[in-house]
Amino acid sequence: MESRLARRLLAVLALGVGLWCALLAWRWSWFIDLRVYELGAGALFGGDLYGVRFHVADLPFTYPPFAAVLMLPLAVLPTWLSAFLWSLACVVVLARVVDLTLRACGTTPTGLLLPAVVAVALLAEPVWSTFSFGQVNLFLMAAVLADVLRPERKHAGWLVGLVAGIKLTPLFFVAFLLVIGRRRAAGTAVASFAATVLVGAVAAPRASWAYWTDVLWDPGRVGGVEYAGNQSVLGILSRALGHEAPTLLWFAVAGTTAAAALLAAALVWRSASPAARPLAACTAAYGMLLASPISWDHHWVWLVPTAIALWHSGLSRARVVAGVVAVVAFSRAIWWAPFRNGKEYDWGLFASISGNAYVLVALLLIGATLVWGVAAARATRGAGSVAEGDVLLA
Repeated sequence: MESRLARRLLAVLALGVGLWCALLAWRWSWFIDLRVYELGAGALFGGDLYGVRFHVADLPFTYPPFAAVLMLPLAVLPTWLSAFLWSLACVVVLARVVDLTLRACGTTPTGLLLPAVVAVALLAEPVWSTFSFGQVNLFLMAAVLADVLRPERKHAGWLVGLVAGIKLTPLFFVAFLLVIGRRRAAGTAVASFAATVLVGAVAAPRASWAYWTDVLWDPGRVGGVEYAGNQSVLGILSRALGHEAPTLLWFAVAGTTAAAALLAAALVWRSASPAARPLAACTAAYGMLLASPISWDHHWVWLVPTAIALWHSGLSRARVVAGVVAVVAFSRAIWWAPFRNGKEYDWGLFASISGNAYVLVALLLIGATLVWGVAAARATRGAGSVAEGDVLLA
């Protein structure tokens, strides 16, 4: 009975959010990124995929050609209907992420737990931004988690490669799969990604050539790196320096951060924490987000499974860190400071803390995960265990 009620509540929630988003798209011209997807799909076979711009915000299509192939249905639907169906699917996918994370932590979502957590998660700033822009982030995260949290799946890794064909950043998880010893899954991910490149090349050979030789390397297509919405190493360095950070400095800091995230993820993956797998995946995701030159606020939907995993991890002071993650996710702290038109360059101490909140909480998590992972490794060696991850952390 409770399970049936939970499913009905999720259905009502998804329908309600979908209708509200359809109204926003129809009446107030929201869903700018979804409109860019429509534009790209429409230009795939009859226009210049990387030359056209969305007329409201002067935004170009920045994704690989394979993404435009997947978006083709959007080209024939009115925007309000696309927004409704897209948002409906996003609620379902968010529910899947919550369900996957809870189960990976050893918690079966009984009663009304699942719809309750999903309803609360909808209020997190990155999640609601994903809805309001009509972004793909929830789909990407769900695909990665489905691959990473269920290693027993046949052909594990193919979803990572598939979504990397939509947005390149999930390729970072190939490195993650390698450091946790899942070489076959990493190879499958690479093969899957190569297939998406091939599909894009066959569907739009000229656009594919333009993307891989020119568009991909043009930083001017994705917006100013100093903008408050860019929560990445390059963003925080540029805001601190008062100008765009030098490439070598960015490479050094971003590379070190990414390596630390992978090390922390690998260590905690081998721990005996009930939430080892989802926590490791989220830690790797922060390495990905920090290293990317542009990580907009709506890319940070990973804060949701992070808070869930920390709460159920049983690790020392993990619930305190979970509380910090939740406060940052729901408070909209990154928008408290002045932003746009270079105002980020004049931030003081308080503005620098609040305006870089996602970056700072990611660094906190990576550091904490390193501590937990090292403690687990030492405890395992001290106990003389021959199997990794047999020790529960206090």
